Amino acid sequence: QVQLVESGGGLVQAGGSLRLSCVSSTHTLRTYNLAWFRQAPGKEREFVTAISRSGGSTYYADSVKGRFTISRDNVENAVYLQMNSLKPEDTAVYYCAARPTLSAASYSGRRSDYSSWGQGTQVIVSS
Repeated sequence: QVQLVESGGGLVQAGGSLRLSCVSSTHTLRTYNLAWFRQAPGKEREFVTAISRSGGSTYYADSVKGRFTISRDNVENAVYLQMNSLKPEDTAVYYCAARPTLSAASYSGRRSDYSSWGQGTQVIVSS
């Protein structure tokens, strides 16, 4: 399994921005489709966004479209989540996930497709 470590969470006011990072020191991430999920208190873990191996294809949940941007740097072995115009409903623990794939263009929004997960980073958006 890929070891993933997230960072960048914190407390921010509504309308503010945060940038999350996820890196692996155990595996090269260039052969993985990567994604961010989040889990709010008392709720199921939900899909936020995914990016293909090549970085050429991205996919967003409707709730974050236009506000969040996923990107990856295969040299730095990292994936990022830029979150702008944050809302109190974005408050959650954010998890990075990896899915091995032979396809450079594929990605998935299904939680069950991802075999490796980070420990999560807390994001709190105050109103």
